[in-house]
Amino acid sequence: MKRFVVCGGGYGGLAIINRLLEGGLPSDVEITLIDRMPYQGLKTEYYALLAGTVAETEIRVAFPNDPRVIIRYGDITSIDLEQQLVHLDHEEYPVIPYDQLVIGLGCTDRYHGIPGAETFGNSIQSLAETRRTYQLVNDIKPYGQVSIIGGGLSGVEAAAELRESRPDLNIRLCDRGPRILSPFPEKLSTFVSSWFHEHDVELRSHINVVKLEQGVIYNKREDDYEEMDSEVTVWTAGIQPVEVVQNLQVEKDPQGRVKINVYHQIPAHPNVFMVGDCASLPLSPSAQAAGVQGEQIADVALALWKGETPTLGRIKLKGTLGSLGKKSGFAMLGKHPLVGYVPRVIKSGVLWMSKHHFG
Repeated sequence: MKRFVVCGGGYGGLAIINRLLEGGLPSDVEITLIDRMPYQGLKTEYYALLAGTVAETEIRVAFPNDPRVIIRYGDITSIDLEQQLVHLDHEEYPVIPYDQLVIGLGCTDRYHGIPGAETFGNSIQSLAETRRTYQLVNDIKPYGQVSIIGGGLSGVEAAAELRESRPDLNIRLCDRGPRILSPFPEKLSTFVSSWFHEHDVELRSHINVVKLEQGVIYNKREDDYEEMDSEVTVWTAGIQPVEVVQNLQVEKDPQGRVKINVYHQIPAHPNVFMVGDCASLPLSPSAQAAGVQGEQIADVALALWKGETPTLGRIKLKGTLGSLGKKSGFAMLGKHPLVGYVPRVIKSGVLWMSKHHFG
């Protein structure tokens, strides 16, 4: 029996498993899924969980209920690529051997060596961390100050949803660059900035955070420091692979992601696939990229089991979607920006499909 082990039940891991189950899984292949939780949390919706505008049960996706899939729960402590073993913090099954392995453990925050950032910068990178940050944010008394560090997609959506949830709060969105959503066209950024001005969210550009303390953000200016009060600071200023992947002795790119070949394998360990935020792709990390990559990994595995040479095309993404509360949003569909109510409706449809394993 071949042991095909998937580490992580996120977008990439589940895309692989679902594709294998639908694509004629050989009878001599056994799939094992390892995750700390009994369901997938839709990470693209963590900003809404942070704000309390959705219940956690609304962003849970059940794992496949199939006799061909064994599910093991626990935190992965290390992966031994030489001995082909996955180590867990579980008394009953502390070690899981594999013949082929998928590593899709996602990412954690990157703090850029800033003192106090890891301690006082509250995360929304996992369900557990988002729960804790939700508690802190929603315990702030009326007219208290919450700051979000990082004006990318996660920071923008978190600020917008929090404004809808808590109209009483003072919300500040900070970014190092001259404008929020800097990778997107200026037209789109301008629209989003206007939405924030209309909804009384403070935008701060050219913020150079050099230290965090309890209740204080230190911003380095040209010739002095600014101390910004902040009862709760939410950190969305960069990501990196989780510690287990950081500890792998394999070739990585400057972002710490594992370099892979055209079949998404680690070149020195061709029986190990990397998917999602852990993999070095010529694309920004996203749920969509992980899902498409996962489908390709499943196709590679099926071809190899049949003794065939895999044939893969280039990963093509449909676009990027963002929310501004429940009634507005923004999108990049190809090279075309779209703003207003329509992209928000599209995103709601994509969320529905994700929850029901379509697309």
